[in-house]
Amino acid sequence: MIKLIVGLGNPGLQYDKTRHNAGFLFLDRLALSQGAKWSANGQFQGEIAASVHGVGKLLYLKPMTFMNKSGASVGGMLRYHKLKPDELLVVHDELELPEGVVRMKRGGGHAGHNGLRDIIGQIDSRDFYRLRIGIGRPDVPGANIANYVLSRPSSASLRLFESVFSELEKQLGLLVAGDVAEFNAMFAQAKNC
Repeated sequence: MIKLIVGLGNPGLQYDKTRHNAGFLFLDRLALSQGAKWSANGQFQGEIAASVHGVGKLLYLKPMTFMNKSGASVGGMLRYHKLKPDELLVVHDELELPEGVVRMKRGGGHAGHNGLRDIIGQIDSRDFYRLRIGIGRPDVPGANIANYVLSRPSSASLRLFESVFSELEKQLGLLVAGDVAEFNAMFAQAKNC
């Protein structure tokens, strides 16, 4: 069962609502819907929140260390709360999925995602859950990937993300249960997922 949900992103207004901050965007919306209040926490180098879900406490974390150094923040939370890697869900942007498509998985490599790479290195495990939010690839062949992920999507794309996030909120039980097969089957059938 998931006890800690981490949204990946970069702090600062210049990164707000960029594709790379899909994890922050989703977690902000989820925390709001669950009545969780964010507070800055120096010990974990991030913003934390908590809510009650089902029979237990659900923790939320947005590392404020910048994407590529997310592992120290995540590792600190896991150790402090005595959580195992398989109680962790990391929400992040995914270039290899079309915009608005979401998939859940457990384990695996980092596939070049530096936030995941740092988390794997810091917690010395790949055995955690990931919620991959598709941001697609640039339409122009040879386009600079860094510029693309750090840019803001169109207003139509933001509306698509909001629609997807709304559906994800409704399926929080599946996420927290870590039921990868059922989650992916449900979202494969959804119109924009």
